[in-house]
Amino acid sequence: QVQLVESGGGLVQPGESLRLSCAASGFLVRSAHMSWYRQTPGKEREWVARIIPNGDTDYADPVKGRFIISRDNAKNTLYLQMNTLKPEDTAVYYCKTYRRGSDYWGQGTQVTVSS
Repeated sequence: QVQLVESGGGLVQPGESLRLSCAASGFLVRSAHMSWYRQTPGKEREWVARIIPNGDTDYADPVKGRFIISRDNAKNTLYLQMNTLKPEDTAVYYCKTYRRGSDYWGQGTQVTVSS
């Protein structure tokens, strides 16, 4: 059974950093296409970053150069290191994987960037 559990969200000030985690079970993150998305009230869920099995990564323009997606194969966990956070990064962040024709999402973790 595929399960994704995010953690690490919180309230930070502009310019600070935060690292999100997504603990996976039921499959191996090293063999999966893994992504981070985010969503603010009234808006569609927005893709943020992805990592594929060979380790290649890709980022949405608003976070390029500030966010880093990575994985720990031993812990079967996906990460999102978020640096130089801005108020517009405030959102609920979700991790997602795609397996056998279906999308699987975590429950989300709230990130608030405010002074």
